[in-house]
Amino acid sequence: MTPSTALLDVDDLRVAYGRPKRPWRPGGTRVDAVAGVSLRVGRHETLALVGESGSGKTTVARCVVGLIRQRSGAIVFDGQRLGAGARRPAALRRAIQMVFQDPRSSLNPRMTVGRIVAEGWQAHPSVAPPGDRRSAVRALLDQVGLDATVLDRRPSQLSGGQCQRVSIARALALKPRLLVCDEAVSALDVSVQTQILRLLSDLRDQRGLSVLFITHDLGVVRQIADRVAVMRRGELVESGETEQLFASPQHPYTQELLDAALDLDVTDLDVTDPVETVD
Repeated sequence: MTPSTALLDVDDLRVAYGRPKRPWRPGGTRVDAVAGVSLRVGRHETLALVGESGSGKTTVARCVVGLIRQRSGAIVFDGQRLGAGARRPAALRRAIQMVFQDPRSSLNPRMTVGRIVAEGWQAHPSVAPPGDRRSAVRALLDQVGLDATVLDRRPSQLSGGQCQRVSIARALALKPRLLVCDEAVSALDVSVQTQILRLLSDLRDQRGLSVLFITHDLGVVRQIADRVAVMRRGELVESGETEQLFASPQHPYTQELLDAALDLDVTDLDVTDPVETVD
């Protein structure tokens, strides 16, 4: 993939936590969380970034979204270099949206589903729908497989899978071009994981989205990813087409992850699994 065909281009990204040791500050310590990672996400492509806890994959995701600042390296989105989140133009902040790991904690417990989904339109009026916004929220909920009866409910009244669908609808409300999904199914039951993965795949195809999918579990990757990049201790150790990487991993760490993964190939699952409903 060349830079011209990539929607997102991350080049030699480096992130460190803590303070470096200095002669006048002997107690200083610095941990390199990301050490020179380069990756690209193509237009309408899903790239899975895989690694165990502490590998640095979530740090990469948060840099892409603008939640934290890198020490060095470049993040380029559709040809435009991205700075820290607050310094990005509104259109670029809107174009990259994140779906977090814990669907409950990422939603305001005091707000109704309708308010949560519509909240972003206040900060980004350019994508706010004309006319009845409540109808627009209902349409978004329908796209993520939720009935309009959840509009006036709060997150505590929904299941984990339903909360994650609300999170996805909230992201879609801003008409993003890139979804960054940080362990978006790891807190869900296996059958619900499958439903959410199918939903993300369908939305990518319907809306022409690109997806950066962060996960520790190679068992879910085959269901959603076109390509896979594997991180270990802050470094990228292997990347390639999904089926090729599964068939012939080149790095011992990738083989370890494959050995530990559950066999969750979508072809082996019951495609009639019921979608969660609200009682």
